[in-house]
Amino acid sequence: MESDASAAKAKPENAVQESPKNMKKSSGNSKAIWIDPDLDFIFLLSKYGEDFYKKCFQCGTCSATCALSPDYKPFPSKEMAWATWGMKDQLLKDPDVWLCYQCNDCSVRCPRGARPGDILAAVRKESIIKYAVPRFLGRWVHQPKFLPLLLGIPAALLGLALTFKEPLGNALGFSAYNSNEIVYSYSSVFPHWLLNGFFLFFSFLVVLALIGGVARFWKAMKTSAVNIDGQPPAKGIFPSIGTAIKEVITHDKFSKCEQSRSRLTSHLLVFFGFIGLSVVTLWIITSGINPIIQGKFVYPFNFWSPWKLLANLGGLALLAGLVLMIRNRLIDKDHAGASGYFDWTFIWVIMAVVLTGFITEVLHYIRLEPHRHVIYFVHLVFVSSFLLYLPYSKFAHIIYRTTALVYAEHTGRKRETETAGEKMRSDSNAAGKQIISESIDEPQSEGAMQP
Repeated sequence: MESDASAAKAKPENAVQESPKNMKKSSGNSKAIWIDPDLDFIFLLSKYGEDFYKKCFQCGTCSATCALSPDYKPFPSKEMAWATWGMKDQLLKDPDVWLCYQCNDCSVRCPRGARPGDILAAVRKESIIKYAVPRFLGRWVHQPKFLPLLLGIPAALLGLALTFKEPLGNALGFSAYNSNEIVYSYSSVFPHWLLNGFFLFFSFLVVLALIGGVARFWKAMKTSAVNIDGQPPAKGIFPSIGTAIKEVITHDKFSKCEQSRSRLTSHLLVFFGFIGLSVVTLWIITSGINPIIQGKFVYPFNFWSPWKLLANLGGLALLAGLVLMIRNRLIDKDHAGASGYFDWTFIWVIMAVVLTGFITEVLHYIRLEPHRHVIYFVHLVFVSSFLLYLPYSKFAHIIYRTTALVYAEHTGRKRETETAGEKMRSDSNAAGKQIISESIDEPQSEGAMQP
């Protein structure tokens, strides 16, 4: 019995390890493909897709119903097959996973309720963890038990910076700033030079982490099964980046969703609200070296300042978008998709940033001491949390999705799909015309009805 069991587990002599190259060869020489299913990965995905591996029978409805799926190696049907077989590595390096915007047209129309859209969302979450730099932070951000620690780290760092602001200021040549132009300013407790230096330093670390994650992801995509060996790049890197950024800004693909069009509105509000707030923040941080600013830079801005108005409009847009997201996830679960800790944490952290920001502004105008400083500190803690964990949170989607879009443009993935689609349609039309021609030319049988 032991020999039979070991023989069953042994790899067949004519089998090859599962890899993109071997998968392509298998169609030509009929070699078997050796697959080592990752059962833990299957069960992990099943939490999002409600035991999808028992339901999906590869009918292809998901790919046929998706407005974004190409004709050549369409998604998400192949991804569902890989997920069912526990082919984790194949999925995590697949750029097509990031070309999906989770419209959930496929999930709503799946005849078996396998919810492909939710499965691809879960794969994207696992991809962020895999390519995270450092990886342990990617795991921490996705586990509720680490939330107190993750909030405590930026609070402690900010508290230390404020505690030692005077010796740091003296060492760096910054003196306490006092001015009659600003009444009840924050600079006495939260010096601008300290906050600017604090956030610039950690922004630099975040950029390094994102570069490391993107480099890992790009290297992995080069071995993806959607590639065609030996094909030269279809477009340069910089033109590909331009095309991808344009697609991200316009949300062009998102507008093709049919089942959850309201998600387009919420995403646009959050996206452009964030852009508005980022522009104002950049203007404040660069005030000391910005050649456009003439005269003395006065901050905080007064209520009717164009920059204050832009910040308030951006905050309101962000708040409206978040409210719509929450509404969709609570009321329209089928179309919005499965929501877990990863999704809700992202929403509530941004909500905390916006709400504490508005409360700080109100308390500043009514001169409520020391409450405005306390709330401002809480606001800075949430802003720091958002910034520090950006490469590991759902906000990282915009980075990895843009990277996948650039890769698709650069490698000609889109051109291949269009060419393949045209060829398939051409072959189909030719075959149809041949059948019609043969049916017309075919002699009628004796029993056939004559006109």
